Amino acid sequence: MDYQAIRQKIIDIIAEIAIDEDLSNIDDDVRLRDQLDLDSMDFLDIVMELKKRYKIEVPQDDYPKLATIKSCIEYLGPKFA
Repeated sequence: MDYQAIRQKIIDIIAEIAIDEDLSNIDDDVRLRDQLDLDSMDFLDIVMELKKRYKIEVPQDDYPKLATIKSCIEYLGPKFA
């Protein structure tokens, strides 16, 4: 799966959780929490959606690897393969 396809899957999940956020100008290299009004519960919802939709388990120790869109794609890319 390519970068853009994985990015879109992540954006789709965030769009459902942060429904009031404008996701059109997200910078892939900036921490999501610095760009969006996401709290720790929203972040857990994102992790749970990854598990529910794609059967991808993210251990708590790996949560920092999901800080930016780019780091999400790097971490999740092999798991989507």
